[in-house]
Amino acid sequence: MKLRNIAIIAHVDHGKTTLVDALLKQSGTFRANQQVAERAMDSNELERERGITILAKCTSVVWKDVRLNIVDTPGHADFGGEVERILSMVDGVVVLVDAAEGPMPQTKFVTMKALAQGLAPIVVINKIDRQDARAHEVHEEVFDLFAALGADDHQLDFPTLYASGRAGWAVANLDDERVDLTPLFDLIVRHVKPPVGDAAAPFDMLVTTLEYDSYLGRVLTGRIHSGTARLNMPVRVLSRDGTLVEEARLTKLLAFRGLDRVPIDSAEAGDIIAIAGLAKTTVADTICDPAVTQPIAATPVDPPTLSMTFAVNDSPLAGREGSKVTSRMIRDRLLRESEGNVAIRVRESEEKDSYEVSGRGELQLGVLVETMRREGFELSIGRPRVLFRTDAESGKRLEPIEEVQIDVDEAYSGVVVEKMGQRKAEMTDMRPSGGGKVRVTFLAPTRGLIGYHGEFLSDTRGTGIMNRLFHGYAPWKGPIEGRRNGVLISNEEGVAVAYAIWNLEDRGVFFIDPGVQVYRGMIIGEHTRDNDLEVNPMKGKKLTNIRTTSKDEAVRLTPPRIMTLEQAIAYIAEDERVEVTPKSIRLRKAVLDPNERRKIDKAREAAEEAAAGG
Repeated sequence: MKLRNIAIIAHVDHGKTTLVDALLKQSGTFRANQQVAERAMDSNELERERGITILAKCTSVVWKDVRLNIVDTPGHADFGGEVERILSMVDGVVVLVDAAEGPMPQTKFVTMKALAQGLAPIVVINKIDRQDARAHEVHEEVFDLFAALGADDHQLDFPTLYASGRAGWAVANLDDERVDLTPLFDLIVRHVKPPVGDAAAPFDMLVTTLEYDSYLGRVLTGRIHSGTARLNMPVRVLSRDGTLVEEARLTKLLAFRGLDRVPIDSAEAGDIIAIAGLAKTTVADTICDPAVTQPIAATPVDPPTLSMTFAVNDSPLAGREGSKVTSRMIRDRLLRESEGNVAIRVRESEEKDSYEVSGRGELQLGVLVETMRREGFELSIGRPRVLFRTDAESGKRLEPIEEVQIDVDEAYSGVVVEKMGQRKAEMTDMRPSGGGKVRVTFLAPTRGLIGYHGEFLSDTRGTGIMNRLFHGYAPWKGPIEGRRNGVLISNEEGVAVAYAIWNLEDRGVFFIDPGVQVYRGMIIGEHTRDNDLEVNPMKGKKLTNIRTTSKDEAVRLTPPRIMTLEQAIAYIAEDERVEVTPKSIRLRKAVLDPNERRKIDKAREAAEEAAAGG
């Protein structure tokens, strides 16, 4: 059967996964009466909750006499490690752009990678039925973007379709009758080249993704570079530098058919397949015939920019909710994650029972923590830190810089520009985007953006949209002011009492409800001042035999500020931790004993004075 391999790339929420759903339905992949979940490709529980794609996934449909292997890729920069490897498997890309929003930073990031690999793009302007759609302007913006990213003449002469993924139609001209997705199917078959590969040469294949299946174990997906894969044939596996990883037989060959992986006996060059049963092989390794001696060149991946400490949960409440609490279990899980996800790196930390985990951004690391807590892990998480570099020539300290694009109502643009300025961001562009909105672009240090998103949403009353993209490294921008307020710390262990919290409300905002179990060193609120304050949330009302109406009135408490995992990780200071369990997210001091904390503070102050004096 003829083959075409394509990837669908777009910004977050521009409709990739919904469009793939429509392609699956219209190609006859599903039975007429089959019940299929909306966004069928987002099978991961977290993906369905957040409405984003985290893991790249393959599917395939048959259109007339051609099999289309379709890869649905993540649209978020933090999962860019997935995108880069996927592009090496395909021969063309469908660039999906929202008809109202136009090309966004993530469109730019993935398109840049695709154009650099020489892939021919097809542009689909989606959500054309939106009231605020501006199809022709968006078409011009896409052309300008491709030109700015160095597209060649062939890539700039891209075909365009106008579509509605949700309604399930695509047209070449806005005046055409809107029936179904036949124009898109036909254009892919016509425009994307068939995969190139010598079927007579020895078999070799580059592994691009690794996942774990409860029945099959380790499943390795990739595209056959040359030759034919046959069931039970002997193979050897070479690492990126050519060293032998393992020798084995192909005991399980799988092909993608709709949303399922189906066992097959053989597959030829150009096809995308999955292999199970190999014990040591990982991403970027080459699975090949024993006669092959050279590995396939693998695309280098952009380096991590942030790191976080993952440690054993050592709080007094440890082990009450999770089943996986030991450092060995945490270590094995993190190493397994880094094996399948090339954008994540893990190393043992200097501190006891803790690991340094580096990744692309807060979202990627936050998703890893959330996944682990759902698997039954208990963890203690440190504040994200940026990974600095040293310039080889000048010896200067370099830090990661991000391009930040903000769409905001004109009324809130002033406060956004001011806050970004405080974070050492440089404004590079500011232009009206219609409907009383402004689009502002900044270059900002990554460390200044940690924890800013929640504040940004408050400042813009939830109406602002912020998109971030790794830009590069630049000289250190100088100190950035951190959190201004101190915290309220429990000085007792027990259950928080409503009366005590009510009495302490003038000291700050609380993070807990009455009846919550607390312990010494646990952070239970934010102080109104800049210093930390130890308080007793268990101090009940003194009982007397004198009754008065005012004293017996029910205590009315201000609702607490309950943080999500990402908000908690972004909120904590250097000397604080987030305790993460399957049911709870608690904030705490890294050192729970107040006397020990004072000793550490005094030692630090003495060291700073000595450094200033020297």
